[in-house]
Amino acid sequence: MGRRKRLFNRLILGLVCMAFVLGTRPIGQPAHAQNSSILPHVPGSFAELVKKAKDSVVNISTVKIIKGRRGIPFPFEMPFGSQDPFKDFFDRFFKDQQPKNFRQRSLGSGFIIDKEGYILTNNHVVEGTDEIKVKLADDTEIKAKIVGRDPKSDLALIRIKTDHPLKPLPLGDSDKLEVGDWVLAIGNPFGLGNTVTAGIVSAKYRHIGARSYDNFIQTDAPINPGNSGGPLLNTAGEVIGINTAIYTQSGGSIGIGFAIPINIAKKLLPQLKKGKVERGWLGVMIQKITPELKKKLHLKTEHGALVADVTPGGPAAKAGIKRGDVIVSYDGKPIKEMNDLPYLVGTTPVGKVVEVEVIRKGKKKVFQVKIGKMKEEKESEAPGEAKPNLGMSVEELTPQLARQLGLTETSGLVVVDVEANSPAQEAGLHPGDLILEVDQVPMKDLETFNKKIGSYKKGDVILFLVKRHGSTLYLTLKVWE
Repeated sequence: MGRRKRLFNRLILGLVCMAFVLGTRPIGQPAHAQNSSILPHVPGSFAELVKKAKDSVVNISTVKIIKGRRGIPFPFEMPFGSQDPFKDFFDRFFKDQQPKNFRQRSLGSGFIIDKEGYILTNNHVVEGTDEIKVKLADDTEIKAKIVGRDPKSDLALIRIKTDHPLKPLPLGDSDKLEVGDWVLAIGNPFGLGNTVTAGIVSAKYRHIGARSYDNFIQTDAPINPGNSGGPLLNTAGEVIGINTAIYTQSGGSIGIGFAIPINIAKKLLPQLKKGKVERGWLGVMIQKITPELKKKLHLKTEHGALVADVTPGGPAAKAGIKRGDVIVSYDGKPIKEMNDLPYLVGTTPVGKVVEVEVIRKGKKKVFQVKIGKMKEEKESEAPGEAKPNLGMSVEELTPQLARQLGLTETSGLVVVDVEANSPAQEAGLHPGDLILEVDQVPMKDLETFNKKIGSYKKGDVILFLVKRHGSTLYLTLKVWE
């Protein structure tokens, strides 16, 4: 009896060892797949996918020539930032010898979309740059040129010309993406070179207020500075998004990243190749439907976009749409919330006739609208050249700039130069000040700042809210010219 029990125990031990060695891998399946029998559709390894995709992802390095930056005396970093004990010494004896121009470098990512050398990336990676270099997976460096940019969607198309064989990535269908799907991000975080991270789709159709046409894919695949412009891939190795932004308070990933759906890029690619993007225009001002408005307008739901105003002579006005109408469907697509409409209109070809369904005083009406062309906005001022002249240079904060100024923050708008005997100096603004608000309007980016400053004239007084050494303070600046 004891011998039989020992044999039985040995048999069980042997089976356990075999299970440990073989895992849950079905017979005949390669060991490296590492799939799970519990969730058979969950990949155990992304290695093969990465091998196919990595040669198509590129690192992008850019140089921006910053002129007249007297607020930072040297192009190298002081050991203790702005608090360096030798800063006054160098300012006093070497200030006149400092270079007039400063080369600001930044890094990003992109991916090859065809064998002709076209590369998709983010507009903010290449905007305002004087030099662009692309590094391929084998470390070959090639100069690139901008073909087309679209600040509203934050997309850019650049091109390299080379005899080097190029391997394009296939573009998928982001509309088929489901929340919970596995995705991979490949990019150049913190300048480390091609790095792969994995996660799932956390949400779709996110509107975060970053651009005029927000419609982001949210993912928990780690995305960090330098990943911008890199591809977000599905498990078939297709690009379904372009990594663009992160939500963070530390400058690093906390599991909330955002990617532009690839279908937006596919719609804009023909125009980007021509160097110019034209957007559809409906000619209405819209607002969100609140519970109070829903009750007053006798609506069944809060879905839709309330028409607050109609541009006289615009496409909507010509078709018969009026103030107070609630747009519930556009070109066959339901409008669940206000932010859905601008994206749909903006991606509609100019001249196309679309069907717009509205609710007017409780009744449904359908209009045929011929979409017009959105007027072009003036290009934003070059960094540090806001009008009127306030005597200071302002830039969007980068990690490198933060180190040079001794700042712990890694994003926002920062004053990098203040001219002597200028309105900015008189107001008490200093290099290193973070600009939070201008006349109580939050400043998210340089475009917003330049547009706001451009609205002032001689004699106006501007209220600044700045952050300095961890504390906030208000400063008033009087415009001289």
